[in-house]
Amino acid sequence: MNQPLVTVICLCYNHARFVAEAIESVWQQSYASIELIIVDDASTDSSVEVIRKLINSKTNISFIVNEENLGSCRSFNKALKLAKGNYFIDLAADDMLLPDRVQKGVMLLQEKGPEYGVQFSDAQIIDEEGKHLRYHSERFPHSTIPQGDIYRNVIDRYFICSPTMMFTRAVVDLLNGYDEALAFEDFDLIVRASRKFKFCYLPEVLVKRRMVSTSMSSAQFKGRNAQRGSTFLVCKKIKSLNQNESEDNALRKRIRYEIFLSLKMLDFRLAFQFFKLTIR
Repeated sequence: MNQPLVTVICLCYNHARFVAEAIESVWQQSYASIELIIVDDASTDSSVEVIRKLINSKTNISFIVNEENLGSCRSFNKALKLAKGNYFIDLAADDMLLPDRVQKGVMLLQEKGPEYGVQFSDAQIIDEEGKHLRYHSERFPHSTIPQGDIYRNVIDRYFICSPTMMFTRAVVDLLNGYDEALAFEDFDLIVRASRKFKFCYLPEVLVKRRMVSTSMSSAQFKGRNAQRGSTFLVCKKIKSLNQNESEDNALRKRIRYEIFLSLKMLDFRLAFQFFKLTIR
């Protein structure tokens, strides 16, 4: 059976403890047609040595070592220039793919057709030692997950575990990769992709997402940081992308939450910026 090529881009920054498990989870896939592109974003630990030793005798792998820290968006786009896949997975070096992750994602997207650009799933949340914490679906039950045209839904609330996403070449080409002006990529990608493409959900655990105390997702709720500022920039984009009152109402709800969060973290300047966005 002819299998379309899937590109897995693995981004690593000081993940020497975890990166071997991430890479090996790609090699253990039940789907054969995979190219792996690894980017080390100027790690200061032993990540580069661990990766080089691991991939020494492997083929169909590209390894990029950044001389300076570029951040996840610029690093991903750098790898994207080498990618040949029809489908893409952005794999953080502290996460893992379950063995059928690629095969099931490709099958569902092919079944759904070209209107669908992104597939996502349930995930197992683990701690730094790999121990089970919970499932994503415990907080976001399968029955509550929307599919198809979900643009308004993604503005209104969080429900997509971003490490579980697989997206098509059409999404990558249309969006021209990640927005390098942002400190993080997932919310922006979901918003821009859902404006043009439909999303499909597979109610199965296909990814292990590791909760690490130093991760970007943990840092965004700790005082002033670039991630919060990037959320504001994405909300500005949403305002320009909206097409009806229902979508505007969803944005107002999002902004009220962001104002509350900013005030809670004593970031009054950002809270005021969000407030101004509601009255423009």
